[in-house]
Amino acid sequence: MADYQVDADPQRIDMDVVWAYLSREAYWGRGRSRADVQRQVDGAWRVVGAYADNGAQVGFARAISDDVAFAYLADVFVLKDHRRHGLGRRLVRTMIDEGPGADFRWLLHTGDAPFLYASFGFRPTDRTVLERPAGRPGIVEP
Repeated sequence: MADYQVDADPQRIDMDVVWAYLSREAYWGRGRSRADVQRQVDGAWRVVGAYADNGAQVGFARAISDDVAFAYLADVFVLKDHRRHGLGRRLVRTMIDEGPGADFRWLLHTGDAPFLYASFGFRPTDRTVLERPAGRPGIVEP
């Protein structure tokens, strides 16, 4: 079994890997320019990477936060050839349970891997959460 490292060192993030995956593989990442992805990574509250034993980046996660009580998990991925080694679980654990946001309220949007996120306590939102979808929806008068 391959040996992998997972850490939160932003200097290790390989933007070529992140950009390639988000622009070509991720259903949620298409439509962002490379400059936009770079800004998102640079402005992230925290980033976590997964690395193969040769140092190549094979996974990623980022979060935005108010650094007090709330964080949003985004862009979690593991490259196809490195799945089934527990890296998705390690990325999420490192991000939400082993970092400064362990006691925060965390949110995410996802269309896949609900079993992974459920194992960390994620569940459908409660009645206190409202969402304004992207695309400037029209204002509805009360």
